[in-house]
Amino acid sequence: MKSIFRNQRGFSLVEIMITLALGLLITGAIIQVLVSNSLTERLNRSLSSTQESGRFIISRLRNEFLMAGLYDVLDPDLNRDLDVVLENAFVRNHPVILPGDFNAFNDVGSVQGASGTNDKVAIALQARTDCRGYKLGYAEQEEFFVVNEYFVDGKTLKCRGFDGRVLRGQKAAVGHDSHAAVTLLDEVESFQVQYGYTNNLLTGDNSARPVSYVTADQLPAVLDDDGQVVAIRIAVLIKGDAEVSLISVPSFKLLNETAISPSEKRLFKLFETTITLRNVKNFMRSRKV
Repeated sequence: MKSIFRNQRGFSLVEIMITLALGLLITGAIIQVLVSNSLTERLNRSLSSTQESGRFIISRLRNEFLMAGLYDVLDPDLNRDLDVVLENAFVRNHPVILPGDFNAFNDVGSVQGASGTNDKVAIALQARTDCRGYKLGYAEQEEFFVVNEYFVDGKTLKCRGFDGRVLRGQKAAVGHDSHAAVTLLDEVESFQVQYGYTNNLLTGDNSARPVSYVTADQLPAVLDDDGQVVAIRIAVLIKGDAEVSLISVPSFKLLNETAISPSEKRLFKLFETTITLRNVKNFMRSRKV
């Protein structure tokens, strides 16, 4: 029995130290993998959120801007409480609303933001609801003269809708007359707009193709020279919603603006699109040089 206990031995100090060192290495590797997986998951979530937000807002703005300048006097659903022929002329000639188009509402209209700040765009059309989904006192199936305005408040892209007849002083506001804005998209770093205009005298034909793109503050001169907006180009810079810190953030150039570098070292993505105003193009094609 004594010989059996004499042959048993424990771990030496060197063996214990080697085991501890290996354990620390394995634990460190596991922690590193977990941290890496967490960072990858947050990055993927941020990429996914910006992509989803970008696709949503571009799709929505495209669908709504496509209708700018729409007015059909033959539509049986069009409300006819006022002279729709005169209203048709106004909408056709003002698909993009500028400040001053409505005497009592001078703040409504498309504005070029100063020094790279966010732009504001307003459009006119015939529709069943405004951009907020409100009927503004009209019957369920009725269509009416709508003015929709899109702008950024803080970091939130919003829209507000108006009854064009109220803006023109032709009737009193009915329902949702506060014109309160609704949120379309959060985490908007920058929102920029340009307007493609045509001029039959410059193009030499009735193609209604854009001859140049300008900002909102240049539109009055374009319109005075018998030009008309036939396309809207928008650029939106969106921030990812996940907590992802980057070593450096690249610069982004939105349309005609000077390149900007966001102050937050987060993930940002730029979305741009050009929207043809088909109703306005068809109207301009029908005009003679």
